[in-house]
Amino acid sequence: MNRRRFLSLGAGLAAGGVGLARAEARPRVVVVGAGIVGASIAYHLARRGAAVTICEKEHPAAGATSKSFAWINSTFSKQPRAYYELNLAGMAAWRRFEDEMEGALRVLWGGSVEWYPPGGEADQLRVDLRRHQGWGYATRGVEETELQALVPGLLPGPVAAAAFSEQEGAVDPVHAVRVLLASAERLGARLLYPATVTGLDRAGGRVTGVRTAAGTLDSDVLVLAAGTGTTALAALAGVRVPLKDSPGVLAHSSPLPPRLERVVLAPGAHVVQRHDGRVVTGSSFGGTPGTDAGPAAGRTLTDAAARFLPFLKDGSLEAVTLGWRVMPEDELPIVGFPEGRRDLYIAAMHSGVTLAPLVGRLAATEIKDGVQVESLDPFRPARYA
Repeated sequence: MNRRRFLSLGAGLAAGGVGLARAEARPRVVVVGAGIVGASIAYHLARRGAAVTICEKEHPAAGATSKSFAWINSTFSKQPRAYYELNLAGMAAWRRFEDEMEGALRVLWGGSVEWYPPGGEADQLRVDLRRHQGWGYATRGVEETELQALVPGLLPGPVAAAAFSEQEGAVDPVHAVRVLLASAERLGARLLYPATVTGLDRAGGRVTGVRTAAGTLDSDVLVLAAGTGTTALAALAGVRVPLKDSPGVLAHSSPLPPRLERVVLAPGAHVVQRHDGRVVTGSSFGGTPGTDAGPAAGRTLTDAAARFLPFLKDGSLEAVTLGWRVMPEDELPIVGFPEGRRDLYIAAMHSGVTLAPLVGRLAATEIKDGVQVESLDPFRPARYA
């Protein structure tokens, strides 16, 4: 970044009413949302010395986070290239995060396997595999014998194309949020819940405070990481954050002995085992066709997965969850200050789990240092202005 651009951003801070002295010292930041993205932003800001208050309307990880498959990846759906690169950096940030938290996050780093029988999906996997290999991603084609060696006990059925993406991982997102919030609180952050936001105080075209049922919180910067609630809250501040419906139903088993060391992406069934032994099963990352989260829907998901992984029959269905993915209209993240604003920061994340540690660090840099991180430029709120 050149000196002129840095100075102009600094001038924007002063003109927005925050003031460079406060921004450099101890800005008051209110983070709305205690999911994985909000918790990461709050932690990184507290680590940088900001006065952070986190508001959550229900309880930590109550929304999309607790209903997430929580696969850490930059795999074949991550396009265009800038989005792939952002997710790749997110994966690296999880490695750094894990070291920083001294292993408390319990990330499963076993990679993922994916395969299809003969047909169009197998053909597409071959194309996707070649493209990602060309981008330098650690993925490769595997034969059926290696596929079964990677997942002992697997009954894959017909295999026309298969891939092993070795650097990927998965995490229990609820546990991760607890770890991050506890770390943020040790650094001085305040966590308020239940604390529904009822309105915003505005003066001179900027947000100056956040109204809740428990009182008003003064803010120099308001961070909206409220999942699907971000649209309505941003509208109160005069900013458009368009999201579309993207429901996802997951089945959660009772704890089982450890069997899966990696994410399994079978035809029509996606499976991961958490550190506590529970197995999470879904059918699609593009949104499920329905919103039925009853026991029958859960059994349908687990039965589909058990065709490939018979050990799943040993578990019982413990819960079925319906989550609403934070899916922007163009399916890419919306992150950063709106054009001409320094009082409001938006973080509406598709691939929220993969991107959380990276976006937390970069958001803290942009808020605290008054700079603009170039890797986030393709994903700014201004594209919807």
